[in-house]
Amino acid sequence: MKQLAVKNYNNLAEQKIEQNGNEFIVKYVFPTTEAKQCNVSVVEVEPGNYAWGYHYHEMNEEVFYIISGKGTIRTINAEINVKAGDIITFPTGEEGSHVISNASKDEKLVYLDFDTANPAEIVHFPDIDKIMAIGPYSNGMYDINA
Repeated sequence: MKQLAVKNYNNLAEQKIEQNGNEFIVKYVFPTTEAKQCNVSVVEVEPGNYAWGYHYHEMNEEVFYIISGKGTIRTINAEINVKAGDIITFPTGEEGSHVISNASKDEKLVYLDFDTANPAEIVHFPDIDKIMAIGPYSNGMYDINA
């Protein structure tokens, strides 16, 4: 972090993300503008939805801590059921491929998402044949075969 900070979950601004008829809420606790080596956000996923889509990172590792609700994580090898209190780590590369979905019919899935923050990153979305380039000077989503 660039400086000591205390933030309250109830006071964080919400950003609704909509992708392919799916939606979820992200509350950025420590975005890249406030942290040097990690990003932290709270993600809220309503029943029947997922967050971010199936993807993997080339440079950044991710850790999820399930605050409330139940989820299903699709990985390259299997689906994993998770619940409140579970901590899940995702390595870089294809073996860290994942997407988390809300597994409940009536309860919101809420989790803390910790990411390392390398200055340049490529995120792969194999289900939709796209990559996302993230860097200090540009961000964008691109077709893999373009």
